[in-house]
Amino acid sequence: MFGIDSPELLVIAIVALVVIGPKELPNLLRSWGKWMTKMRGMASEFRGHVDEMVRQSDLDDVKKQLDAVPGLDLQSLDPTKQIKSMIQEGVTEGEKALADAKSAIDNPLAEPESAPQIAADATAEPAAAVIEPVPEPSPVVAEVAAPVEPIAPTLAEEKPAKAAVAG
Repeated sequence: MFGIDSPELLVIAIVALVVIGPKELPNLLRSWGKWMTKMRGMASEFRGHVDEMVRQSDLDDVKKQLDAVPGLDLQSLDPTKQIKSMIQEGVTEGEKALADAKSAIDNPLAEPESAPQIAADATAEPAAAVIEPVPEPSPVVAEVAAPVEPIAPTLAEEKPAKAAVAG
């Protein structure tokens, strides 16, 4: 650290203890630590500014190189213009749909676009429907379709039994 070896640092610490005294040494070390913290903060801020300047100069160089390329239009590559135009198209379509809906609400007597088509001759009678006789079920089907008595008592039968037991 700063070209000072351990024995030299020990000698400096002993001289500081003798000259400053044991009572004032902690305050001195605390203020020296605060000063070092401020210096490190200032150094990192300075380094950040220098890095920003380097980055900015690199960006300027890249921008100059891109501007020097013939046939490359950076304005046409701007995505915000494309997004704005798409949004504007959507707004225009929405306004048109809103205007159509408003006109349909304002004029309820107008015929809707998908109105059902009515036959030209409404007085003509509809064609007679063909009624086919329903075949009677076979005897086997009739036996299967017969009602089956339930094995368990129904809910209506259970209630009086429970009431009789409780009462």
